Amino acid sequence: MEILNVRIEFILFALTLIGIAIFHRHTMWVSLTGLAVILIFKLWISPGEFSLSEHFLGTAEVKGEWSTLVNLAGLLLGFAILTKLFEDSGVPAIVPRVLPGGWGKGFILLGFVLVFSSFLDNIAAAMLGGTIAWVVYRGRVHIAYLASIIAASNAGGAGSVIGDTTTTLMWIEGIHPLELLPGYIGSAAAFAIFGYVGARIQDDYIKKNDAPDESILDPAVPAANGDSVSFRKLLVVVMIILGAIAANYFFNFPALGIWIIILLSTPFTRIPWNMIPKSLKGTVFLLALVTSASLMPVNDLPQASTLSTLLLGILSSVFDNIPLTKLCLEEGGYRWDLLAYAVGFGGSMIWFGSSTGVALSNLYPVIKSTGLYLKNSWHIVLAYFAGFALLWLTRM
Repeated sequence: MEILNVRIEFILFALTLIGIAIFHRHTMWVSLTGLAVILIFKLWISPGEFSLSEHFLGTAEVKGEWSTLVNLAGLLLGFAILTKLFEDSGVPAIVPRVLPGGWGKGFILLGFVLVFSSFLDNIAAAMLGGTIAWVVYRGRVHIAYLASIIAASNAGGAGSVIGDTTTTLMWIEGIHPLELLPGYIGSAAAFAIFGYVGARIQDDYIKKNDAPDESILDPAVPAANGDSVSFRKLLVVVMIILGAIAANYFFNFPALGIWIIILLSTPFTRIPWNMIPKSLKGTVFLLALVTSASLMPVNDLPQASTLSTLLLGILSSVFDNIPLTKLCLEEGGYRWDLLAYAVGFGGSMIWFGSSTGVALSNLYPVIKSTGLYLKNSWHIVLAYFAGFALLWLTRM
């Protein structure tokens, strides 16, 4: 069923995204309402074209959505625990002492986030970066810098099959890791722009504000204090990361490794279980958004080309990049390193365009103001086009 040659499902999904942008303080309920409306349309208004059981449970020929949703939920909740363990290890409190002064401090920190996300899931890299930034700047973190943290975490995973859920999906579907590696060319060009601009804006913001801006910080986020490092907690963090990598390699299910290590670590260290309820609303929001996106008709994607890849990157700023990547894999014909960069980094242009933005919004609720985010993320848009152009030119 269509209106002006546009499928009803896309219209309903667009309305959901508009609702999220307007009612950014109630994103979970808006996303759940949108999902319910889309499901009602597909089940009762447009019957015969959709099977709920086949979509979620799968068939002998088609993999169901349940594994993606369970894995994503496990990653979000597991990395919330990992981030708190890392914070409590004392390492974030030491970082400010080894960073230089001026804008170089923010630039190097963004570089750390980019490197972390190349082997650590980008959700965790963004949350670790956000935690360290809070300690380094004592709560005075400009939204433009928060956008740069999101961009750095997405850019770092663009060429690594273990650094981003989208590239992991490509790996699972048979794309060779070396075919995605050139994506770092685009990431490097983008980082040179958003890293410098974001760090300069943050440095100017610090110079103009002598007191912490409590309005942008979630009061539930505690400070990291002390001079000592808890090597036990740090070891658990490392083991969780290794568990995720191993489970992804052997079972294509990184969340399984994360939770096995967390449960096995309970006798040896105090696990911050209180992070689960704190992260639950953001997790439900993202799962509802991903599920809604998975219900969109596959055959309406544009034919694979350089232009369509560029546009898909822009689309990923509002259309979650995980189901978008799945749709592209089903269609085929794309230049995969270019697509990995586009849908990975493109999601940084709006806060809910990638799971990193949703995760970081749990620490910094100011991100949820879409208008404020767009106003202060112009450098991310510029960086996206620059990185895409350079990556495209390398294989003309």
